Amino acid sequence: MIKNKNYLSNQSLFITATNTDVGKTYAASLFLKKFTKDGFKVGYYKPIETGVIDKPIDGLSMLELTKSLNPNFNVDIDFVVPYQFELPAAPYVAKKEKNIDIEFIIKRKEELEKLCDILIIEGAGGLMVPILEDFFMIDLIKKLETKVALICPSKLGGINDTLLSQEALKNKDIDFEWYINLYKDKDSFEEVSLPFYINHFKEIKYLQDLI
Repeated sequence: MIKNKNYLSNQSLFITATNTDVGKTYAASLFLKKFTKDGFKVGYYKPIETGVIDKPIDGLSMLELTKSLNPNFNVDIDFVVPYQFELPAAPYVAKKEKNIDIEFIIKRKEELEKLCDILIIEGAGGLMVPILEDFFMIDLIKKLETKVALICPSKLGGINDTLLSQEALKNKDIDFEWYINLYKDKDSFEEVSLPFYINHFKEIKYLQDLI
């Protein structure tokens, strides 16, 4: 991932996954720590968070981590997570009668990029989660013109989810790297899923090896 400091200066990395609860927030924390260790000033952005009762839990935890790593990232939670919805559902459903302005999301990204060398952007759900009726998370990624880290599960069924998500990114001509998050079915992963990955891919990356 790291080329050199000039290569990644004022760049963004979008963290997405094959589905919900695969480890996007955990991945975001690891990338924030890794880039800081490599000498970059980091920033964090989660355009949309659903299931918000009082404060956006994922966004708040990542903002606190980011500020501890880069004290100059002086913004509040409502700036970092501009769209917060109570219903734990896809943004299109969770927003109800409210509007989600895609151009606003893009502009906010540009504002946050000025405060850091590399901005970690965390998505919501998987690639085909609807934001608007005919506009999905993968379309937002394309609009933001950012590299992608695709987080993939270690559980049974993960091969299918991983390949489908990779094909979707390729079809949109989106530059990505993928990482397996060893969490579910961890003990059986080497026997059940790893043999295919070894035969099918030249390189296998594990999220836990980032730092």
